[in-house]
Amino acid sequence: MKMHLSALVTAGLLAATPMLAKSKEKTLPPYILQAHTVAVVIDPTAGIDPEDPQANRIAQGDVQTALMNWGRFQRVMGPQGADLIIVIRRGNRRLVNATITDPMQNNRPGAINAGDGGIGVGAQNPSRQPNMGDPNGTGQQSQPRPTTQPQMEIGGMDDSFVVFDGTVAKPLNGAPGWRYMAPDGLRPHSVPAVEEFKKAVAAAEKAAAAKKP
Repeated sequence: MKMHLSALVTAGLLAATPMLAKSKEKTLPPYILQAHTVAVVIDPTAGIDPEDPQANRIAQGDVQTALMNWGRFQRVMGPQGADLIIVIRRGNRRLVNATITDPMQNNRPGAINAGDGGIGVGAQNPSRQPNMGDPNGTGQQSQPRPTTQPQMEIGGMDDSFVVFDGTVAKPLNGAPGWRYMAPDGLRPHSVPAVEEFKKAVAAAEKAAAAKKP
């Protein structure tokens, strides 16, 4: 049941965000052009690929480095306080892939996490954290260690780079402002997704300037 539910969540997120990588539209939402800060997070529905367990974390670091080299945005450590939230996910070249959930990645305080009320920014839901008492006599309440679960991910063939408005509640529930999906779109060092995003921003600024009297 959990594997089936995880697959549906993954497929739902992919279906909710239309691919914009091939679009020739020169305009972007104003919040992208006006943004000053950015946070790069791993897709909250992404699991760990047993064949490449660090793939998403490495890609996250590569994207952060490429954005800092661009120099347009100031990086913030978490989604809170970010004008833009960029959600990344490494593809695996397979339509269906067996992965392992990463509770620490998706549910740490301040992270973007998937819950019953949708996908939003915040801490863990206290109702889902049973109190284990104080077994060590330290005066602090301990919590159970999150456990990993197998899941099936559908539709994660290509690398994904999705830009959301970070100033709204539950940012990932809204429509993305820009999206890039391609094989090796998050390739280390060059990071084609960031290069394409830079081109899209430059084109949108040029189009906006041409409209001014």
